[in-house]
Amino acid sequence: MPSSPVHWRDDGTPASARFGDIYRSHDRAGDGGLAQARHVFLHGCGLLPDADEPAAWADAPRWAVLETGFGLGLNFLATWQAWRSDPQRPARLHYSAVEAWVCEADDLTRSAAPFAELAPLAAELAAAWHGLLPGVHRISLDGERVQLTLAVGDVRPMLAELSGAHDSLFLDGFSPERNPDMWSAATFAAAVRLLRPGARAATWCVAGAVRERLAACGFEVERVPGLPPKRQALHARYAPRWTPRVRADQEPRWHQAPARCAIVGGGLAGAAVAFSLAQRGWQVSVLDTAPQPAAGASALPTGVVAPHVSPDDRPLSQLTRAGVRATLTRATDLLRAGRDFAASGVLERHEPGKRRRPAAWSADELPLAAQAESLAGEHPLTRAQAQAAQLPLDEAHPALWHARAGWAQPAALVRAMLGAPGIAWHGQCTVARIDRADDGWRLRDARGDTLAEAELVVIAAGFDSLALLDDSLPLHALRGQVACGPMPGGAADAALPPFPVNGHGSLIAHLPGEAGPRWVTGSTFERAQATPGLQAEDHAANLQRLGELLPRAGAALAAQWADGRAQAWAGVRATLPDRLPAVGAWRWRPSDDFESNRAAAPAHQARAAIDSIATQILPIHLCTGLGARGLTLAVLAGELLAATLHDEPLPVARSLARRLRARRFQPTAAPDKAS
Repeated sequence: MPSSPVHWRDDGTPASARFGDIYRSHDRAGDGGLAQARHVFLHGCGLLPDADEPAAWADAPRWAVLETGFGLGLNFLATWQAWRSDPQRPARLHYSAVEAWVCEADDLTRSAAPFAELAPLAAELAAAWHGLLPGVHRISLDGERVQLTLAVGDVRPMLAELSGAHDSLFLDGFSPERNPDMWSAATFAAAVRLLRPGARAATWCVAGAVRERLAACGFEVERVPGLPPKRQALHARYAPRWTPRVRADQEPRWHQAPARCAIVGGGLAGAAVAFSLAQRGWQVSVLDTAPQPAAGASALPTGVVAPHVSPDDRPLSQLTRAGVRATLTRATDLLRAGRDFAASGVLERHEPGKRRRPAAWSADELPLAAQAESLAGEHPLTRAQAQAAQLPLDEAHPALWHARAGWAQPAALVRAMLGAPGIAWHGQCTVARIDRADDGWRLRDARGDTLAEAELVVIAAGFDSLALLDDSLPLHALRGQVACGPMPGGAADAALPPFPVNGHGSLIAHLPGEAGPRWVTGSTFERAQATPGLQAEDHAANLQRLGELLPRAGAALAAQWADGRAQAWAGVRATLPDRLPAVGAWRWRPSDDFESNRAAAPAHQARAAIDSIATQILPIHLCTGLGARGLTLAVLAGELLAATLHDEPLPVARSLARRLRARRFQPTAAPDKAS
């Protein structure tokens, strides 16, 4: 049976039996937890404006807070509420936190219930509080303006998986006597790696050992009056007397005001990068050979959004889980539910022994919020959905039910993302070469005429990206063909499941269409084929696959192949040998100077430490190789590229992000080739 780590005492105090401690105090007024959050952490880090000066984050483009113990999320909710209430708030708020023992969604809302101003925020957080397996999770809130990056696991290894430069540090957790690892020198050293010089820290703990360890890590520490009944609290400022080390292999950063970006490719990858950069203030031009967006592989009529599952939870599995969450969040914000997308869930049929779940996922005593959302065949919900799809479910016919999955129309998502402010579409523009310019890059057509100039160039043209790159990127063409047509009508409609079914092929049915409901099935996979021409044998193969995947649906739709109502569509995807996309800087040379010249901010300064750096030229960036999972991965890849560029917390674990670097395929000493 699922079990929450939180025990609620009769007086309403949340407690932990594991640590023998309470999550927060409960005073007579009932506001002890919120009062502590505001007094100790928000006030301690200068995040509440007063009569004399604005909050520390006033007019900053973004702000990032790091917390060592998320608990019931009260500090996060208080920070979110303070951010919303401040007219001088930064455009984007990042909040990174570690939590080893995930509570239930009901615990979040119960904890916030006494505080009317926090209750609606807690409800929004609770709605996204699911699938929190060990690892790093990005939860986007408030129209993606607030980004919670939650690292589930023990504090030190999880701090190592977080990334980005943070402006504030909340040191919170159970007391040092109950949870000494949270307050150890190693934990503080791991947290310091994630701070900007000048960052402010706060905690309720004033123990001498804690003060000494903070000082040894480069903090200036000060005891201040606490919130009764505590006499004191601790304020600190990260001001090391040494220069923090910058990793030699760090991805390039942009430490100036957002400038111009030119993106080559108007499909899912290009649109996702454009949207993420435009949200951060870039002026983005998207150039494509086609007259309209989503003309290549992204013109797929409808696609499945679902995670990959593997017994060892390999990187592709972790990446697709994060991608599903990112895509469905973006779709919810931008698209019409039930018309352009649906979070319907997906039933995946697989061969015996394939798609086995990791053994750790079988621990059903974990809180529901911390359990996997790809459910095994013996789960009652999987059985119910298999029955709804009129499919057998036994050892010879196993299946998974992906509870957080669905379908989407790629072209609708592309158009919606490209419609964001700050993005300009330039169709019928074929980029033939990219040259260095004085302050960035110049994109030219085949005649040598200038199409665009920009400080940043991102190539996101799928397999066509190779035309602008050297041969060291092992990008391969993967042609795919699908079939689509109208629902058969009448009783035959019941033979087509009400949710997507995938496996060896897929079927998405009951889709809204201008001429009535429709269906899509496929796809074929033809490697080393770079042209998308339709092939009769592939059209027939899609009917055969459908009959094997869903026999009743295949029988109900077979007549449409005979009479021509079943139409074919084909596109070419781009893949890489390790099945992971290439995201980030490509043209990288040791002589390029991308390291920041960081200057610690004075203690009184309103903003975080400001990076001073001479005009830099960014290398060309890539976002390609998404393969057949472009609809699942594009939104996440765009956020990863933009967050890396701005030294923000990344939406995935640091170790996973390193696996996606575009330059993993580039020779150490690549020639400066610009065409």
